Amino acid sequence: MMERSRRSFLKIAGLSAIALGSQPVLRALATSSEHVGVAAPQMLANKNALTAKRWGMVVDTRKIHSAHDLVPMIKACDTLHNIPTLLQDKNHEIKWIWGEDFEHSFPFMADAFMNEHAEETTYPVLCNHCKNPPCVRACPTQATFQRPDGIVMMDYHRCIGCRFCMAACPFGARSFNFRDPRPFIPVLSLDYPTRCKGVVEKCNFCAERLAVGKMPACVEASNGILTFGDLEDPNSNVRALLKSDFTIRRKESLGTEPSIYYIV
Repeated sequence: MMERSRRSFLKIAGLSAIALGSQPVLRALATSSEHVGVAAPQMLANKNALTAKRWGMVVDTRKIHSAHDLVPMIKACDTLHNIPTLLQDKNHEIKWIWGEDFEHSFPFMADAFMNEHAEETTYPVLCNHCKNPPCVRACPTQATFQRPDGIVMMDYHRCIGCRFCMAACPFGARSFNFRDPRPFIPVLSLDYPTRCKGVVEKCNFCAERLAVGKMPACVEASNGILTFGDLEDPNSNVRALLKSDFTIRRKESLGTEPSIYYIV
């Protein structure tokens, strides 16, 4: 009896392994289930979800008077996304949005006679969610991928920690977890999953909030510094700003087509 059970178990396990490794088999099984009246599981879209053809952001640097003005948006992002802020080693820092000076934000654009405010401003920088993201092409496991609405996402379960995406990103917008980040999170948020040692992470334009009808946390906390909207919609708030104000983007000459614009 025990030997029969063992043979049955091995037979089922073998068939399961074959099925899991074969997409055609899985599709066939799904088709068969429909014939016997078993409905396939479906993701239900939230009717309040915010959508766009291509999400983008405009940063009004005229409203930035000091580095302190960036603190609320950085704190909002860190708190919501369980970003470890208690790490002592600077080389282990995890950053989704942070402040940089003009020279590091816009290299090769500095001028000896440039505007004093532009030169002294601390700029909020984050993943640019490029229209042509080199990080997506560099990832060997598709852990980094681009959604139809332009948001460049991370699948932490697919990430193997090769860091090719970090090497491909010209903006330094990705962080690597050299150690387990969980002990270094001040207050754990249940609204976003924690990560583990050995994976890359970055800003995701708060995709989880857009899915339930909310704007990105940094935008809500920015006191008007950040404006978020659809770059492909000529009537959107971001397009209105782009029409009325002069803007620049980071490292435009590289051809990645960043989706973040800065009013200077």
